[in-house]
Amino acid sequence: MRHKPAACEGPEGRSDDLFRARLDQMIGNEHPLVKLAEKMPWEAIAERLSGVLPPEPAGAGRPALPMRLVVGLLYLKHAYNLSDEQVCARWLENPYWQHFCGEVYFQTTLPCDPSSLTRFRQRLGEAGVEELLAQTIEAAKAMKAIRPRDLERVVIDSTVQEKAVAYPTDSRLLEIARYKLVKAARSEGIDLRQSYARIGPSLRRRAGGYAHAKQYKRLRRVLGKQRTILGRLIRDIQRKASPEQQDKLATLLARAERIRSQQKKDKNKLYALHAPEVECIGKGKARQPYEFGVKAGIAITAKKGLIVGARSFPGNPYDGDTLAEHLEQTEILTGISPTTAIVDLGYRGRQPEGVTVIHRGKPKTLTPSQKRLLKRRQAVEPTIGHLKEENRMRRCHLKGALGDAMNPVLAAAGYNLRWLMRWIIAFWAQILAALLPLTTPDRRAMAPEASL
Repeated sequence: MRHKPAACEGPEGRSDDLFRARLDQMIGNEHPLVKLAEKMPWEAIAERLSGVLPPEPAGAGRPALPMRLVVGLLYLKHAYNLSDEQVCARWLENPYWQHFCGEVYFQTTLPCDPSSLTRFRQRLGEAGVEELLAQTIEAAKAMKAIRPRDLERVVIDSTVQEKAVAYPTDSRLLEIARYKLVKAARSEGIDLRQSYARIGPSLRRRAGGYAHAKQYKRLRRVLGKQRTILGRLIRDIQRKASPEQQDKLATLLARAERIRSQQKKDKNKLYALHAPEVECIGKGKARQPYEFGVKAGIAITAKKGLIVGARSFPGNPYDGDTLAEHLEQTEILTGISPTTAIVDLGYRGRQPEGVTVIHRGKPKTLTPSQKRLLKRRQAVEPTIGHLKEENRMRRCHLKGALGDAMNPVLAAAGYNLRWLMRWIIAFWAQILAALLPLTTPDRRAMAPEASL
């Protein structure tokens, strides 16, 4: 058994159809996405990920999707900041995207169900999406867009990848926990003494009004009532549920009790009922003191700005403690061990073996060349901004801690795809600019006054 090949690798790629137009006859070959499709190491990607996608069945059964199709859709999704549904719909309308994903003829049906991308991401895991990022770096090296020595100097910084959750206020969390408990109890056939369906939303509205008016004593009294109601529901369900029902509701009951009992100064608080992995992180921003998600780190080359490392760090560790893991991931993805790391003051106090760490904490010990390199430290800031605004890293919509780990890597792969397309445009612009003086006639020599 083997994996299903893309359309361009099968018999369709070597034959013509009288009633259908080939994509290479409909699109412009000078488009950067067409040129990038020729340079991407599709065979290497299929070989590295061969154990992820189910192979083509030998007998009856629906064949798996082509590897190039699903990988191309993931690249395009994060390169153009689209959801799973949107990328499938845009793929149906865009011949350049279909060519990038290995199609030979223009397709008039959706490439797959959007849920197939979710299942493929789950099969990939964190190691699989890192392979997708590594292949974009290999494509940059193959195209000579970046030199191997450029990979020895990296700029590293951290940011917060927010989770797609509402702002966690105590009154909202208590009301959501009450609503979910009532809904789960009814689905299990548990007859509750009281559901508080009228009192619960009313208390939540009152809490919002008191918080807006800064009437904190009244707010605390309302929160106390909400906690009392939630505690009554938890005890009522525990009394009336059978052992099998208690096993089904154990996770929800534990989270509801955690929300009921947590206080303002507690550590490891629960900020979302459906996403317990969410953490409260303060990065010192005046406009947004606290962000709710997970810490993520980005590493780029100091000269060209290509992303060579991206990963999440659950638990909100000190930035300096993540430096060694960053450098290890960069070496795995690029095949070259970094020798210089340019960081901000959040990483001071840590010195990995064999790596020169440059920051502005000790200006008197820096050499002139290191001072010049230090000016490239802030180059990572616009890269993080582009990742958040254009590559789906502003809010993580993927589920669980695994989704938090995969989203920064996929966003980095999408960023590198756009980076390579911009490099192709700049490269061909330089070639045309060099050839233009040779092909443009001298208008002054052709003027009548020039012969007098």
